[in-house]
Amino acid sequence: MAEVIFYGLTGCTANAKQRLQLQAAGHSLIERDLATAPLSAAELRAFFGDKEVGAWFNRRAVAVKSGAVTPDDLDEAAALAAMLADRDLIRRPLLESGDRREAGFDPATLHAWIGLTSQESCDDKHARGQCDHGHQHFVKPPVAA
Repeated sequence: MAEVIFYGLTGCTANAKQRLQLQAAGHSLIERDLATAPLSAAELRAFFGDKEVGAWFNRRAVAVKSGAVTPDDLDEAAALAAMLADRDLIRRPLLESGDRREAGFDPATLHAWIGLTSQESCDDKHARGQCDHGHQHFVKPPVAA
């Protein structure tokens, strides 16, 4: 499986679930704290590929929800400067494996790129009554209590 550099924020429950899902799929993670990781604008830009600037942002960030930052009104340079100043604005996690980088946790993209299926055997799942015989076993994030 892949070695993945995972940039997330400490205390983010979504990032915690995403880490578990990647580990359950057999990937080894090198965890980096997005709040303190030394990223330049060029390094950060590499995670967004050909996505539009507005798609680079965490739409749940306080500054976005309050209207203090309007992602769709920013050009690349302004967006990168805002995100480096307030890391909560960055769509996360940032993921790096090999020479590819991605922003956000899209299961279909991740499965096609590095695989997002569980490494558990069919027998393990069957013993828990969770095997669906012959289909790929995708790891679902735990449901919040």
